[in-house]
Amino acid sequence: MAEKLVECTWKRHISEQLKLRDRVQRQAFEEIVHQYNRLLEKSDLQAVLSERYQAEKYDVQRGHEASPVDASRSTALQQEMAQMRIKHQEELTELHKKRGELAQSVIELNNQIQQKDKEIQNNEAKMLEYQQQITGLEGDCRELRSCLQDLERANQTLKDEYDALQITFSALEEKLRKTTEDNQELVSRWMAEKAQEANRLNAENEKDSRRRQAKLQKELADAAKEPLPIDPDDDIEVLAEDGGKGGGETSPNRPLSRTPSKKISQQPPGGLLDSISNIFGMSECVQHGLVHPHSRRRTANSLSTSPENTETPSGGCAEVRVPSTALHSFEAHSGEVNAARFSPGSRLLATGGTDRRVKLWEVIAGRCEAKGALTGSNAGITSIEFDSAGSYLLAASNDFASRIWTVDDSRLRHTLTGHSGKVLSARFLLDNARIVSGSYDRTLKLWDLRSKVCMKTVFAGSSCNDIVCTEQCVMSGHFDKKVRFWDIRAESIVRELELMGRVTSLDLNHDRTELLSCSRDDLIKIIDLRTNAVRQTFSAQGFKCGTDWTRVTFSPDGCYVAGGSADGALYIWNVLTGKVDRTLDRNHNSAINSVSWSPSGAYVVSVDKGGRAILWSDM
Repeated sequence: MAEKLVECTWKRHISEQLKLRDRVQRQAFEEIVHQYNRLLEKSDLQAVLSERYQAEKYDVQRGHEASPVDASRSTALQQEMAQMRIKHQEELTELHKKRGELAQSVIELNNQIQQKDKEIQNNEAKMLEYQQQITGLEGDCRELRSCLQDLERANQTLKDEYDALQITFSALEEKLRKTTEDNQELVSRWMAEKAQEANRLNAENEKDSRRRQAKLQKELADAAKEPLPIDPDDDIEVLAEDGGKGGGETSPNRPLSRTPSKKISQQPPGGLLDSISNIFGMSECVQHGLVHPHSRRRTANSLSTSPENTETPSGGCAEVRVPSTALHSFEAHSGEVNAARFSPGSRLLATGGTDRRVKLWEVIAGRCEAKGALTGSNAGITSIEFDSAGSYLLAASNDFASRIWTVDDSRLRHTLTGHSGKVLSARFLLDNARIVSGSYDRTLKLWDLRSKVCMKTVFAGSSCNDIVCTEQCVMSGHFDKKVRFWDIRAESIVRELELMGRVTSLDLNHDRTELLSCSRDDLIKIIDLRTNAVRQTFSAQGFKCGTDWTRVTFSPDGCYVAGGSADGALYIWNVLTGKVDRTLDRNHNSAINSVSWSPSGAYVVSVDKGGRAILWSDM
C-alpha cells in the first residue's frame, strides 16, 4: 500500500512539472507561433492571388487577341499587375526571411527543451535515489522508535529500582545515624570508665608511693640509730649531689669519687640500699661507674622498666634497636598524616595530619595509647617539633602560621603569623627561645618567643620544604634542589649545595656534624658539614620518594638511616656499609610520608597518606 502511494505521488509530481513547463514555454513561443500563422495565411493568400492573376492574365490575353480595341486598357492592367506582383514578391521575401529567423529560434528552443529534458531525467533519477534513502530512513526511524520504547521501559524499570534503593538508603542512613549515636554514647561511657580506672590507678600509685616513703623513712631512722664504723682504708663510692639541682639528678660537673680501702667492716642492711637505689634511680651504668654527664635517673614512683620510660640521649648507654616487627598499627588521623615526632624522653609520640589536629600518644609497653589532641590550627599540619625539655610542641600549618602548645595541659600558647604561604617546616633553636620557620612563600623567618615577634625575614628564592638548626647556622632544603646554609647573625647565605632533585627532608646526626637529605630523585645523602661535600649516598630498588615533604631520619647513634617509600615500604640503611639492612613492606597500604626514630633508640614510627601509623621495634 505504501509503495502504491509513493508511485502515485511521484507520477503526480512529474505531471505537475510538465504542465508547469508547458505554461512557461508557451508564453515564450506564443508570439512566434502567432507570426508563423500569419505568415502561413499570407502565403496561402499569395498563392490564391497568383492563381487568380494568372487566370486573369490568360483571359486578358485571349481578350486582346479577340478585341484589339482594348489594347490600351490591357496594357494599363498589366502594369498594375506587375506592380502588385513586385509588391507581393517583396512581402514574400520578407516573410521568408522572418520564417528563417523563426525556424532558427525554434531550433534553439528545441535545444533548450532537450537540455531541460535531460535535467528533468537527472532530477527524476535523483528523486528515485532520494526516495530510496527516505524509505531506508523511515525503516531506521521505525527501528529507533522501537529502541526508544525499549529504553523508556528500561528507564522506568531503573527509576523504580532507584526509588526502591533510595528508600533503602534512607532507612540505612537512619540506622547508621542511630548506630553512630549509640557508638558515641558507648565511647563516652568507655572513656568515663577509663578515666575512673586511671584515677583509681593513680590513687593506688600514690598510696604505694607513700608506703614506700614511710618505709624508707623508717629504715633511714633505724639505720641512723645503728653505729656504722668506717675504716679509713674502706672502698666507698661517694655520690656527689648538686645542691642547686636537688636530690633527683646528678651534677654533670661532679664525677663519682672513690677512696681506697682494703675491707669493709660492716655493711648496711640490704633494704636500705635498695631504697636508696630506688630513690636515685641508679641504672646499671651508674652501678658500674658509667655515668653520662647528661643522663637522667628515674624518679621514685616509676613503676615500669620498659624502654619508653627511660630517657637516653645519644651518646648514652642505651642501644639502638633496628626495627623488624610492627608492634602496634593504628589509625592516627581521619585523613593524611604528614608528620610524626617522638618527645626527647621517648615517652610521647606526636602526629599531625590534614585533619588540622596534633595528636599525642603515650608509648606504653609497645603500644600507643591516645593521650590528647592539640587543636587551634585552621589547616593541615606539615611538621612537628618538641623543645629540648619536651615541655612545648611546635607545629607548622598550611594556614600560613606556626603554633606552640604546652604538652602538659594541651593549651595553645603562641600563634606566629606573617608568612604569605603555607608553612612547611618550623624548628626550635638550641636556646628554645627562638624558632625558625620556612614557607612556600620562599622566605625564612626568625621568631623571638619572648616578644612574640618576627626578628628577621630572609628571602630564600625558592619554596622551603624542611629546616634543621645548629647553634648559629640554619640549614634549609628547597624546591629548587638546593640546600642552603644560613648564618643567623648575618642574615646571609654562607654556602649552597645543589642536589639532583627537589629536597624533601633534612636531619642532623647526634653530634651535628653530618646532614641527612632526601630528594625527589629517590636518593638519600649524607653531607659532611665539615667539608661541605656529599659523603655517602643511599638508594634501593623499589625505594621512591612519594611527596615533596617525605621525611627521613637518622638513628640516635647515627649508625642507621630510616626512610619510607611511595609503595608503603620502610627501608633501613646501615651507614657503615651503605647497604639496605632491612625492608619492612607488609603493613602500610599507601605512601609513607614521615619516619621518626625515638631518642631512646627503642622505637621507630612511620605514618602514611591513609591516616595509619605503625610503631616498630625489634621486640
